Amino acid sequence: MALPEVSEASDPPPRPLDSIDRSILRMLQTDGRASIRSVAEHVHVSRANAYARINRLIEDGVIRGFGARVNHERAGQGASAYITLKIVQNSWRTVREQLRALPGAAHIALVSGDFDVLLLVHTPDNRTLRELVLTRLQSMPEILSTRTLLVFEETDLDPEA
Repeated sequence: MALPEVSEASDPPPRPLDSIDRSILRMLQTDGRASIRSVAEHVHVSRANAYARINRLIEDGVIRGFGARVNHERAGQGASAYITLKIVQNSWRTVREQLRALPGAAHIALVSGDFDVLLLVHTPDNRTLRELVLTRLQSMPEILSTRTLLVFEETDLDPEA
């Protein structure tokens, strides 16, 4: 399901979520393919109510999309790393757009602390990861330094836990 891209500046103030909304979110995080009927039965509302609530959660930007949890190694992306970046002050928006274009970029976060950006990447192998860091990232003038943390094993947390 394609969702419209909403700019940060135009986001309306969030509406409060009730216990039914939170139950719907937990269910969809566990199974994004759940039918409206099964969602409605799970949270004890009518199908029309469940449909309206899901649409409101999408329109409000609470639900950003539906996707699959991927085993990156089995999908041919056997090397994963978190890369910390120090960037030129006030270059976040430019850097964010450049990082989005990187092959294998999975998560980008502006953070506080000893570095400015945390980037998660998945690549086919260490050679490709090395190329990404040493050639692509370090050639960006807004990036002052990088540190690469190899991921040896990862586990997705179950939203129900």
